[in-house]
Amino acid sequence: MNTSWTLQDAKAKFSQVVDDALKVGPQYVTRRGQEAVVVLSVKEYKKITSQKPSLKQFLLNCPKMDNDFEFERKKDYSKGVEF
Repeated sequence: MNTSWTLQDAKAKFSQVVDDALKVGPQYVTRRGQEAVVVLSVKEYKKITSQKPSLKQFLLNCPKMDNDFEFERKKDYSKGVEF
């Protein structure tokens, strides 16, 4: 199935463009040989634009460590460097 349409064809066959967007996936419409717009289903659109937390919100919602949490470091010895 065609996923790329010229603007003229998309106008003439808009029902087909919509049907293909629902069944096949996003439909690209070109204007003067260059991609101009994409027709996609509401389901796809909502998936793309769903609310995602900002980085700040994501970090603020991370599990907190206890105050008495201690990090343990591995006691690696440095390797001798010869000059």
